[in-house]
Amino acid sequence: MAGAIASRMSFSSLKRKQPKTFTVRIVTMDAEMEFNCEMKWKGKDLFDLVCRTLGLRETWFFGLQYTIKDTVAWLKMDKKVLDHDVSKEEPVTFHFLAKFYPENAEEELVQEITQHLFFLQVKKQILDEKVYCPPEASVLLASYAVQAKYGDYDPSVHKRGFLAQEELLPKRVINLYQMTPEMWEERITAWYAEHRGRARDEAEMEYLKIAQDLEMYGVNYFTIRFTIKPLDKKIDVFKFNSSKLRVNKLILQLCIGNHDLFMRRRKADSLEVQQMKAQAREEKARKQMERQRLAREKQMREEAERTRDELERRLLQMKEEATMANEALMRSEETADLLAEKAQITEEEAKLLAQKAAEAEQEMQRIKATAIRTEEEKRLMEQKVLEAEVLALKMAEESERRAKEADQLKQDLQEAREAERRAKQKLLEIATKPTYPPMNPIPPPLPPDIPSFDIIGDSLSFDFKDTDMKRLSMEIEKEKVEYMEKSKHLQEQLNELKTEIEALKLKERETALDVLHSESSDRGGPSSKHNTIKKLTLQSAKSRVAFFEEL
Repeated sequence: MAGAIASRMSFSSLKRKQPKTFTVRIVTMDAEMEFNCEMKWKGKDLFDLVCRTLGLRETWFFGLQYTIKDTVAWLKMDKKVLDHDVSKEEPVTFHFLAKFYPENAEEELVQEITQHLFFLQVKKQILDEKVYCPPEASVLLASYAVQAKYGDYDPSVHKRGFLAQEELLPKRVINLYQMTPEMWEERITAWYAEHRGRARDEAEMEYLKIAQDLEMYGVNYFTIRFTIKPLDKKIDVFKFNSSKLRVNKLILQLCIGNHDLFMRRRKADSLEVQQMKAQAREEKARKQMERQRLAREKQMREEAERTRDELERRLLQMKEEATMANEALMRSEETADLLAEKAQITEEEAKLLAQKAAEAEQEMQRIKATAIRTEEEKRLMEQKVLEAEVLALKMAEESERRAKEADQLKQDLQEAREAERRAKQKLLEIATKPTYPPMNPIPPPLPPDIPSFDIIGDSLSFDFKDTDMKRLSMEIEKEKVEYMEKSKHLQEQLNELKTEIEALKLKERETALDVLHSESSDRGGPSSKHNTIKKLTLQSAKSRVAFFEEL
């Protein structure tokens, strides 16, 4: 009895110590996850768990968003999760999204997972028309999205209609022009074919580099009331607020976060960021070397396939030659048999004619010996003798002609047998020709400017030195210069596409954003967002920091 009471007490104490939990669903741009969270967890505890699960280290760009009364809000890091004004019905849903945007995606986004999440979010914002994108730029962005998903263009695989089920362009762009889906696909595919050789992460980064120059990229819009209140005669100052208190707090929160991120950019990289960038450079070098290795293997495989195809072609040709030689041999044998048979028949006919000629000669002698003495009989006998002589002469000529024909047939038979011998010799030569060359080609030597590495099976080992990293840095700088040179060509392509589809535009379907964009383009001036960024970039670090500290 005492033991039963003790066990019940122990079970009750364990039950009391077990923390209460609630279920949370996290929705990312390409997946959903569920976690069991303790009741006492703060926003930072949940946020750190999500980042660890994703393998994300660049956490300062992201946040957990939720919706309350048709207004979005962000989970606060220092506040308990359940103390927020969220639905208490489990699972509690949060969206893991980019909260702040980089000024230069290529320089600031280090991890591949960070680039991928930004790519998916910006792409969705453009397709949902939350970020305005000109039609010609939409086509270019769509081509990079296709490259990221499908890899290199292959006309034998990516046939007409392969993009029919893909959502690649904003509906506003599609409705603005008198163009069929096939016409849009043709223009997207034309650019897609030019992106050959770009990996998924490279195509996504090219997408972001173009999207970050859009006027509405990284900008949040709110409905506000303006109350202009001049505080100084020289400076016009105005304040604004929203009709909802939570929106005012959200605007303040975003302003503070953007200011902190701006200050972070102007400071030296922390040790963690330096390590991340070093790892990213090593990973990029490893991927580049891996792509070069795969390219060499692909080239060797293609060469081997070409060699195989050439050998198969030669083998087929040799088989055809052998077949033709066999047929010629058979025809030669048949011709030889026919000529031999004809020669035998001709020889027998010649013998028969010679025998008849001899019999005619005997008959002529017999007729001469038994001729009657009378003149009439003599005349008749002379006539018969003359006919017999003529017949004998004809038979002799025919016998000579048949003899010559027999000699000719014998000569033809000898030539046919000689042709048969030559055909058999050619067939023997074809049958003894070598079929395949040595199949162990020596791989080409590696270029001298590639760091040395050994390949054992599918594993790679790398030996990075300082000189290798410096060379890699120089190559990266070279790629930047080449990118700037390509930008001019890209802009020319965009202008060409814009001119091409302008004639198909339906003016009555233009939205207010289309009109504003056209007016801005006609003025030739960049947006105020980019003016501000460029001015701040040109200032010294001290003045920029002072400028934002005054805010």
